Amino acid sequence: MPAPAGFRLPRICLPRPGIDLAKWAVIACDQYTSEPAYWQRVEQAVGDAPSTLHLIFPEVHLEASDAPARIARIQAAMRRYLAEGLFTEHEGAVFVERTVGALPADVCAADGPAVDGRTRRGLMLELDLEHYDFSPTSTSLIRPTEGTIVARLAPRIEVRRGAELELPHILVLIDDPEQTVIEPIAAARAALEPLYDTELMLGGGRVRGFAVDAALGQAATLALQALAGPEVMARRYGVPAGTPPMLFAVGDGNHSLATAKSIWEQAKATVGMDHPSRWALVEVENIHDPALHFEPIHRLLFGVRTDVRAALAEAFGPRFSCTEVPSAEVMRAQVQALQASAARTARAGQRADQAAGLVEPGGRFSVIRITDPPASLAVGTLQPAIDRLVEQGGATAVDYVHGDETLERLAQEPGRVGFHLGTVAKSELLKRVMHEGPLPRKTFSMGEAHEKRYYVEARRIR
Repeated sequence: MPAPAGFRLPRICLPRPGIDLAKWAVIACDQYTSEPAYWQRVEQAVGDAPSTLHLIFPEVHLEASDAPARIARIQAAMRRYLAEGLFTEHEGAVFVERTVGALPADVCAADGPAVDGRTRRGLMLELDLEHYDFSPTSTSLIRPTEGTIVARLAPRIEVRRGAELELPHILVLIDDPEQTVIEPIAAARAALEPLYDTELMLGGGRVRGFAVDAALGQAATLALQALAGPEVMARRYGVPAGTPPMLFAVGDGNHSLATAKSIWEQAKATVGMDHPSRWALVEVENIHDPALHFEPIHRLLFGVRTDVRAALAEAFGPRFSCTEVPSAEVMRAQVQALQASAARTARAGQRADQAAGLVEPGGRFSVIRITDPPASLAVGTLQPAIDRLVEQGGATAVDYVHGDETLERLAQEPGRVGFHLGTVAKSELLKRVMHEGPLPRKTFSMGEAHEKRYYVEARRIR
């Protein structure tokens, strides 16, 4: 059957039999960007073995002076791996099972505990970049869930521009409450051909991949097409008939998919519409999967040289208050309680106070409250103030940090301040995107840092 609009079944490059998959698979390149010790441990674990570590650019190194040389080494490694036959090709969808475990207290000092039994399920597909728009006003079939920082695309574009392969860490959400796409494949898993199975390093859990046969692949294709029906959109999101449908929402890897789109827009006039770079390999997950958890993404300021509390008080005036609390646990509990209260107030059609935590060196914890906030989420209210702090020299940089304990540990260093943020409820996300457009950048995370996608599959893009 012809490829449906927006996606197709993929052609994937998998590591050939005999490769040590525990060394091959490493976590998404945009994780642990404030923790170089994590990536040092990855390098020690991998050594010279064949590994996706040699095919990606960990963003902890983005500001390093040797970035151009690193990019050249990555692209050379891709060519070498292909020439040496380190990949085998698989045609068709791949069903992915990812069992995730709890992060050890200090991932840089321990390999991690046994997994806790939560298993997410996904489907590897190729998305058509002609149906993707990452602009704030996007009404495309494939949409971002969060704002895209265009300035952050440049180094990613340099990596991809001369690359032979793409290695995806993009997780894309579908809204399938009736479980018509992925779950029937999961039910047939015992009959599927295994493709890979490995423990994941540094507390990452385990991942397995299975070949999806033609019949199941076609059934999933038809079920996906049905999810984009106009009557489905109107019923699910309360939008008028004729509203452009959103079939895929980019949950993780917004910037990676935006990079692929940018390269495609630059190249398509030269290479033609049938070129493989028109497509991007992603893992699709059902937002209704009970094993899929949303977590907040916190903010961490570096090089702080001003009184952050005073700067926030100046930015928000009498609408701002900051109350010191005795511990991180109390801070978290109060922020969570205030966020839950705000959600109830919002459902009643009223604008509620917003809350966040403030973490400062010396074990100092506070709860911020802002009345009559300008944005619908606390992250949208605070992010402009954080950006101004950096722009005006009150801090040198901001990073986006996963995990409460990680934020609290990193913010204890002199010259740092952390913002502990809540997250959007999973049940609200896609409706918000349909009605409001992309949320503020780095609003939420699909799981903690160690639960992010590990690279196993690749795809030719040249």
